[in-house]
Amino acid sequence: MADTVSQRIQNDITQNDVMLYMKGTPMFPQCGFSARVIQILTHMGVAFQSANILEDAELREGIKAFSQWPTIPQLYVKGEFVGGCDIITEMFQDGELETLMKQQGLPVKA
Repeated sequence: MADTVSQRIQNDITQNDVMLYMKGTPMFPQCGFSARVIQILTHMGVAFQSANILEDAELREGIKAFSQWPTIPQLYVKGEFVGGCDIITEMFQDGELETLMKQQGLPVKA
């Protein structure tokens, strides 16, 4: 992985409390898994930034190497990798995602 891609990812997850690497954009997700995570975050009222990995082949491969996680989307909270769609969905259903956000001092819609 090129140092610049790794540095970009590190900057993204450091500068944004909640960072989502996804296929497409929040307004136009390009896969069902990305759409699902957007739906969850939006439902919770969590502010987040995103990066479209489809626009940048280096980023698409770089994020997988950075997290050592093979699939997209990938969610980071306060610089820590949380997981992909299945993990986020399960955490949301169990109330763990809301707990995590609150523990990190992030506002969640009641």
